[in-house]
Amino acid sequence: MKSPVKRVSFRLRIAILASLLAGSALVGFGMFSWWLIYQTKLKRIDDGIKTQLLRESDRPRPIEHWQSYTEALPTSLGTNTLTDQALLIQNADGNTLYQSDNWTIELTQIATFPPLPSPTQPYSTLRPPPPLNQPPPGPRPLPALDQAGRIEPPPIPPVDEQIGRPPPPRQLSNLSTRFTLAGTWRLGTVSAPYVRIAIAVNLHSLYGEMDAIRNAFLIAIPSTLVLIAIGAWWLSGSALQPIREVTATLRQVTAQGLNQRVPISNPDSEFAELLQVFNQMMERLERSFTQASRFSADAAHELKTPLSILQGELERTLQAAKPGSALQQRLSSLLDEVRHLGAIVRKLLLLSLADAGQMHLHTVEVDVSTLLEELVDDIEMLAPELDVHVQVQPALKVLADQALLTQVLQNLMSNAIKYNLPQGWIRIEAGQQHQMIFVTISNASKDIAASERSHIFDRFHRGDPARTHQVEGLGLGLSLSREIAYAHRGNLILNPTPKGQTAFTLTLPTG
Repeated sequence: MKSPVKRVSFRLRIAILASLLAGSALVGFGMFSWWLIYQTKLKRIDDGIKTQLLRESDRPRPIEHWQSYTEALPTSLGTNTLTDQALLIQNADGNTLYQSDNWTIELTQIATFPPLPSPTQPYSTLRPPPPLNQPPPGPRPLPALDQAGRIEPPPIPPVDEQIGRPPPPRQLSNLSTRFTLAGTWRLGTVSAPYVRIAIAVNLHSLYGEMDAIRNAFLIAIPSTLVLIAIGAWWLSGSALQPIREVTATLRQVTAQGLNQRVPISNPDSEFAELLQVFNQMMERLERSFTQASRFSADAAHELKTPLSILQGELERTLQAAKPGSALQQRLSSLLDEVRHLGAIVRKLLLLSLADAGQMHLHTVEVDVSTLLEELVDDIEMLAPELDVHVQVQPALKVLADQALLTQVLQNLMSNAIKYNLPQGWIRIEAGQQHQMIFVTISNASKDIAASERSHIFDRFHRGDPARTHQVEGLGLGLSLSREIAYAHRGNLILNPTPKGQTAFTLTLPTG
């Protein structure tokens, strides 16, 4: 028999799926945000490098300028210290004019300057150099008056040769990230007719900021996922509340609980329709079961009277028949069948009453220990060849219907005799555990197939023909016994046993 497959809770699957979807979205968003922030910060560095390269290469600078420029470069580029950037200045011939202290040989080897575009004429002939003593441009003075009171024409100011002068031809290189032993650098170069400049910015500050952002994401994303999982668990539980109501109602559905209905209080149309269909199904089931139970009870009740009359007539006729005659034998056989039929009718009536929840119990205090001793004496008379072992605690008392309880114990012992092996054994054990009295009746027998164990309490179930061959009965005894146990708030089960034996346990509450 295959064991049932353990399934994952639907609510748990919803929470896991929601967490996976949200987690994928958050991880994707986090990675894209991290990349976007990185690119934005890197572009800011690139823009700063390009601005500095273009501004410092627009005209010649004295060598003293580069020392002060190096000190001001961190502020211009937005870096932290002087060690975060390096500077190299060369003339047009490639000779080094100036380099900062942290400019390394590795940077010199990887710094490449782009060639200048070939001009149509030399740069020096494009325009004359500006005069050295040219005054700074300013507002034009008011016109002066001569001795005759006429406006004296203003002096013609010197022409500012720099205004409108085209910039010198320059060529910027593509900024690139280079790796050295001293760190990772963002390097940019420019070539001008009279100077070549290389600026390198160390990216360790940028990487530190990105590591901090990454760590923040590594904390924020799992925390958010936990909140999403909790929210999904709560939302799925709220959404599945109607299903739990249906499940709780189904647990209460028995032969006496078919009147259970689920209140339709959910505003969602899908669940409201589901609950309405469920309640309609329960109503039809209750009506059908009530009709079937009433029919069985009525039929069994109506059969009692004619069977009693028939049994009485057969008994009187049997007494009037000649002893030992063939008529007496036939009447005796008919009387046995009528009695058998009467027993079946009584069982069916009890089962019908149990199904309808109308099995009336006349409870009294019953001494189970004494009752078992009397039944053991019957076993020794009916089956003297069997070895009977009895282990019963004294003074085991319950509140029960004595006639029905006796019927259950007689049925269990009768089965232990009928299904026993030749020269077999019967063991009867009784005791008390946790306000419950148990009676276990086991016997030697052929093995019950695993496929039969789950149906052994079904009505009219006879089991394996090889095991029940030539054994009288209709398969109502065990089902009726369990219904009687249920009516007493107890239970009757088939115990798991080793091969070659069968055991049933009856449990009853003490109060």
